[in-house]
This record gives sequence, structure tokens and C-alpha cells, in this order.
Amino acid sequence: MGGDLNTGVRQLERRDWWLWLCAVVVTLLLTAAVIAFALPMLHLGGPTFNSTPVNDTILGLVGLVLLFDIHALYQHFQIQHVRKHLLERDELFRLITENAADMIAVVDVKGQRLYNSPSYERILGYKQEDLEGSNPLAQIHPEDTEKVKQASLEAIRTGVGQSVEYRMRHKDGNWRMLESSASTIVDRHGAVERLVIVNRDITERKHLEEQFRQAQKMEAVGRLSGGVAHDFNNLLGVIIGYGEIVQERMAVTDALRGSVDEILKASHRAASLTRQLLAFSRQQVLDPKVLDLNSVVKDMEKMLKRLIGEDIELRTELHPALARIKADQGQIEQVILNLAVNARDAMPNGGKLVLATSNFHIDEDFTRRYPYPVKVGDYLLFAVSDTGIGMDAGTKARIFEPFFTTKEKGKGTGLGLSTVYGVVKQSGGYIEVVSEPNAGAVFKIYLPKVEGALADHPQAELPASLRGSETILLVEDEPSLRVLARHQLESCGYSVLEAGSGTEALEVASKQQGIIHALLTDVVMPGISGRILAEQLLRLRPQLSVVFMSGYTGQAVGHGVLDEGSCFLPKPFTREALARKLREALEGRIAASAAAK
Repeated sequence: MGGDLNTGVRQLERRDWWLWLCAVVVTLLLTAAVIAFALPMLHLGGPTFNSTPVNDTILGLVGLVLLFDIHALYQHFQIQHVRKHLLERDELFRLITENAADMIAVVDVKGQRLYNSPSYERILGYKQEDLEGSNPLAQIHPEDTEKVKQASLEAIRTGVGQSVEYRMRHKDGNWRMLESSASTIVDRHGAVERLVIVNRDITERKHLEEQFRQAQKMEAVGRLSGGVAHDFNNLLGVIIGYGEIVQERMAVTDALRGSVDEILKASHRAASLTRQLLAFSRQQVLDPKVLDLNSVVKDMEKMLKRLIGEDIELRTELHPALARIKADQGQIEQVILNLAVNARDAMPNGGKLVLATSNFHIDEDFTRRYPYPVKVGDYLLFAVSDTGIGMDAGTKARIFEPFFTTKEKGKGTGLGLSTVYGVVKQSGGYIEVVSEPNAGAVFKIYLPKVEGALADHPQAELPASLRGSETILLVEDEPSLRVLARHQLESCGYSVLEAGSGTEALEVASKQQGIIHALLTDVVMPGISGRILAEQLLRLRPQLSVVFMSGYTGQAVGHGVLDEGSCFLPKPFTREALARKLREALEGRIAASAAAK
């Protein structure tokens, strides 16, 4: 379009000059003719003058003038046509520049602004009078000024426009990220005389890209954490198990008893850390039930008041007709606890902590706020807000990373919020944080709404003694853990059949003539998984009680979710925890059989 416009302008200029030249020539001819007629008439007098040649000459001149007038009219219409075309092009250019989403600027080689599109006011808040006469580098971030200047000089030197990203100050003082591309305008000699710069606001795009990178990083860290926690749990299981054996056989007065006690304490603390890592990586086994979150919050209210201290006011705002959710109650309680502790630490001089519940509908407009998929539907919104010190953007970007903490050394593990993140994600929900420095923080958790009756599963009463005499089929692919678990079971009075894999367990069960009362199986094993093994054995032995155990079950039991009513024993475990869970499964099966009769 620019080339056609320049051609039209040059044609218009040539026609104007040609028309003026013709006008001058005709004027000179008429003047010469008048002079030629006037001189003879003055010298010869009227009677002797022959009028015939004069009339012919006059007619010729009149014809010449008439031809010139026709030519002038033709040229005038041609000029008007070109001018109309130029005005249409000018109007089209005006519409494009005034309505363009990008900002368009024209500067000369000295950096002086020659043109700024109206979109500068819409995007950056600057009016034309704000920009006229100003240095184009004045609003650019000081750290990016040199980069922009070098790109301009390179474009002028090579004649090829450069593309660069930089920050530019909005009129309100905030910084916006711009993507700028330049093209050059050269003169007749090929030298660059102007730069046409197109600026695009990519602030939101950069924000979404950063969110996406953060989500990818969290996913990678989660996979790493889950793998480490799985292997570490197996090691801790051996340490805790044999540590208990040594502890039991040592007298309280033994000089080494204190050392053994400290080993066990450290092992239990390490086990707690691995459980939090598993929660972050969404690789914990959950026992989901239909819950009323209001009831969970009310039950924890007294404990939370003691936890946060008297200088922090705790307030609850619970929606009376709150939707129900399906989640693991223990994990939801852990989420509330961790968020309360985080809020307490953010208010060292006291403040206010608010726990609020409400119903919320996520629509299409809401999902566009996130770079990752968010499902449209009805949710429960659980908001935890505090009046603490708040967070800057850099801290907000990392708060869910494992082991990231702003607290001083020894004051926290950095796993509290990462645990919250993992539990929410594994429960099918979403979490976001709204916070500014010195303005507090609000954690918003969205959990999907479900229909159904509230869970009510009374637990069978456990006998005072955790010992038993039943036959247990133990399946564990880790030899050291299998030996330890057998020793623990036998010390509690049980008869033990053991297998190192699902296939071997099926063979052992097929050869066993007597009753097998319970199956104690690892979940993730080569070949047949613990869940498949349980399903196959239950078809053969319907009265079999099943206890699953694992330190990592992300892909084995319904993507981390056990069937309702399943018994699960997380690794590492103590002998008491093993005996208690086994008695719970056995007594529960007995109670269920009695109820069926």
C-alpha cells in the first residue's frame, strides 16, 4: 500500500507541474499574439488593415484557449481522482493506526518522535501531548535502556529492523513488558531516515508463560520427590523395625538405650518428612469420603485457637448451605492445619485469621485465568485469609516448592504449603494465592462438589491386646522389609506365609489347605500389583481380610485412591501400627460377616 501511495503522490505532482507549464505556455502565446496584433494596428491604421487574417488568428487563439480549457478540466478531474484516492488511503491508514491493538511509532535516526498511534493512550495511558517532544527512551526501564538503544543503532546501521523485549513504564507507574519489532524507511540513496516501531504488550502472556513453567517445575519436583520418598520409606522401615527390636531387648538403664531412642526419634521425623513429600507429589493413598467441610472446620476450631495463640483472632464464616465434597478427611485436616500455621507465622505481632466457606461456580471466563486445564462446574470454595506481612511476586511464585521457606533456619521445613498443594491437587481441586507485601494473604482452595450422603462408617472396637493367632499371607518384594515384617507378625503371635511377588503369593495360597485369615501386601510390585492380587485371592477366599501397605502408590491403587473401606498401612510403620491395622482389618471382617448373617 505504501508503494502505491508514493506512486500516486508522484503522479499528482507531475500532473500539477504539467498543468502549470501548459498554463504558462498558453499565457505567453496569448501575450505574444496580442502584441503581434496591436503593433500593426498602431502603425497602419484601421482603414488599411486587412481583417481577414486577424479573424483567422483570433479564431485560432480562441481554439487554442478552448483546447487548453478542455485539457485543464481533464487534468483537474484526474487530480481530483488521485486526491480522492489519497484521502481514502489516508483514512484507511488512520483507521488502522487508531484501532490497532499494537502501539505504532515512527522515529527519525536522531530518536525524535514523529508519530505515535492512539493505542499508546489505551495501553500505557499516555496521551499525544505526553509523548510529543519526549525522548523515546525516557519511559523504558533503566535496565533495558541500553538493549533498546543498541537494537535501534543496529537497525540504522544494517537497514534491517531488530526485535527486542523490554519493560516500559505505564503512566500509573507500573511496568509493562513489550515486544518490539522495527522496520526501516530509507531515502533515495538507500540510507535509513526513519524507523517504524510496532510495540505489543505481552505482559499477560509472560505471566501465563511463567505460571506454566512453574507448573512444569512443580510436576518435575513432585515426580522426583515421590521416587525419593518411596525408596527412603523402605530404608526407614528397616531402621525403625530393627531399632524397636533392639530397644525392646535393652534395659532402660543400658548405656546405649538413649542412643537407640534418638535413632528412633530421628527415623520418625524422617518418616514425617517423606509423608509430606508424598502429599506434595500427589502419590499418597487417599481414603476419600463424602464430607461436610463446615463440620471439619468446627471440629478443629478449638485446636486451632490453641495453636495460633491468644494474640491472633480466629473467625469462621461458614456458608449454611455448603456443598459437600469427597476427600480424605485426614488430609483435609492437614491442609487446614498447615494453612493456619503458615498464617500464624506471617503475623508475629498478632492479627486476624479468617476461615470462610462458600459455594462457587467455575465458568468459562474463570478458566481463562489459568494456563493449565480447569474444569467448569460447581465447587466448594475454602478461603483462608490473614492480616500478616504478605508476600511479593517472587515469593508467591515459589511458596509451593518443597523445602522453600522464608523462615529462619530451624523454624520450618518448607513442606507445609507443598503438602497443601499436593493434597488439593490429588483431591481434584485447585489452589491460588492472592497477596501483596504488608497486605496479608488469601489462600483460595476450590474442591469439586459431589452429591451423596455423608460418610458414616463406625469402626470396630479393638481388643485391649493387639496380639493374634490367625494365619497371615505376607507379600513384599523388598527382602529386608519382608524379613522384618515376618519377625514383627510372629512376635505378635501370628502364623505367617510369605511371598516375594504376586505370582508367588498365588502359588502359596493355592497350596495352603487351611484358612488364610488376612493378606498383608505391598501395593507396587513387579508383575501382579497388590490390588490385582487381592482381587484374585478374594474370588478364591471371600472371607479374606486385606491390608495394603506402601510408601508410594501413585499409579497402583486407582491413581492413589483406595476403594472405600480398604485398610491401608503407610510405610514406614512400627510394630504397634502394623498390629493395630491388622486387628482392625480382621475385626472389621468379623463384624461385617456377623452383620450379613
